[in-house]
Amino acid sequence: MKAAVIVFPGSNCDRDVAVSLEAVTGTKPLMAWHRDTELPRLDLIVVPGGFSYGDYLRSGAMAAHSPILQEVKRRADAGVHVLGICNGFQILTEAGLLPGVLMRNRGLKFCCKDVHLTVSRNDTAFAGKYRKGQVIRIPIAHADGNFFASSDMLARIEDEGQVAFRYCDEEGNLTDSANPNGSLNNIAGVYNMQGNVLGLMPHPERLAEAELGGTDGRPMFDSLLEALK
Repeated sequence: MKAAVIVFPGSNCDRDVAVSLEAVTGTKPLMAWHRDTELPRLDLIVVPGGFSYGDYLRSGAMAAHSPILQEVKRRADAGVHVLGICNGFQILTEAGLLPGVLMRNRGLKFCCKDVHLTVSRNDTAFAGKYRKGQVIRIPIAHADGNFFASSDMLARIEDEGQVAFRYCDEEGNLTDSANPNGSLNNIAGVYNMQGNVLGLMPHPERLAEAELGGTDGRPMFDSLLEALK
């Protein structure tokens, strides 16, 4: 599996996800700078977490206009798989690659903790190693993770099965108290219509090795390797 990680000024999880990718593929991913305009042949593009351009305007809004995003859009349209994590999720929504927006957290506080998620689908390249309905534990760290969409768009997201993960309690219940940021319908991650673009606020790369305190993030990278090798 040939992968690239896009690096923006302010990215701070690019090396973390590169380590996870190398651990499953045995090969260092390409680290692509935001000013690049072309990418080589790839199976996977990762837009990592961080604070692209400082996120001074709106999280992901400036990065969505970086030169490299035109190439990411072109590759996504051609079927290449794209994974956006945290700030990367925000960038993909700002760029129009994913539906919805990420607003300031309910309570207006930065959230940094482990949360539980339930897997809504396991029929994609990103989630084949999970079970549908499985409860996993993954860390979050964001101030703008409150997923919002208009009522019509939310209905389409639900009807088309575009929800990837939802916040839940340890038993898998979709409670309001288990929702760390106020996201509509407890949504933690969504796919595009074709299922080759995934954005999620939790960080699978931060819990992908036992030394990090857990391995619930590892199956996402193993799933991609199995599907895209």
